[in-house]
Amino acid sequence: MKVKIIAHTPQPEKVISMAAKLCYSPVGVEQIEENLTDEQIDKFLNMLINIGHESPLEHVSFTFAVEGISRACSHQIVRHRIASFSQQSQRYVKLEQFEYIIPEEINEIEEAKKVFIDAMEKDQEAYDKLVEILFEKHYNNLIKYGKNEKEAKRDAEKKAIEDARYVFPNACETKMVFTMNTRSLYNFLHHRCCERAQWEIRALSTEMLRQLKQVAPILFKNSGPNCVKGACPEGNMTCGNIASVRENFKNL
Repeated sequence: MKVKIIAHTPQPEKVISMAAKLCYSPVGVEQIEENLTDEQIDKFLNMLINIGHESPLEHVSFTFAVEGISRACSHQIVRHRIASFSQQSQRYVKLEQFEYIIPEEINEIEEAKKVFIDAMEKDQEAYDKLVEILFEKHYNNLIKYGKNEKEAKRDAEKKAIEDARYVFPNACETKMVFTMNTRSLYNFLHHRCCERAQWEIRALSTEMLRQLKQVAPILFKNSGPNCVKGACPEGNMTCGNIASVRENFKNL
């Protein structure tokens, strides 16, 4: 898995401080900026986050590039709707040999791993065969209706892979770029860093948070699962490891 912040709002903590201070100030933004020291930003942001005034957080966004995750993971990511997503297309990209993600629980048992890999290889064989069959059908039809050979090959392949992709599994590797504002990231991290989150998206969100803390340490110092700064909201389904979870995220 590769995770990288490829862009973010410049001076994110300063921008949020200025936006929030404007709500309570009789003066304009330029005067607020002139009087805003690093110490004041630190103090004001901590106060802002503690009282739960989160709308100013929406002025700052972070863009992540992610590779080496499964389609099962990407389907969970896009459930967070206040964000923008770009994902590698299986409709336009022909997968001559698709990559796949093997869950650790399967990977550590040789028999299970063999069953899994055999299934992946059969999926690739089925995909290749379907592409071949569908390509021939579409190519012949396109030639019949007057397309030249070059255009017929291009369009026939596109039509073929569009339907052949249906045999690919949730394990199929994918790549994404997505952008979230800070408020949406808080929500994402609260849910996905939790021990009860699925292992792959939990690993992703934890790495995202590690990088966010480097860029905006004040904004994200208390981020992570809900139990980092309060009681566990999971009730009887709690992981029971609150102390170790808090320690892990404190030292992230």
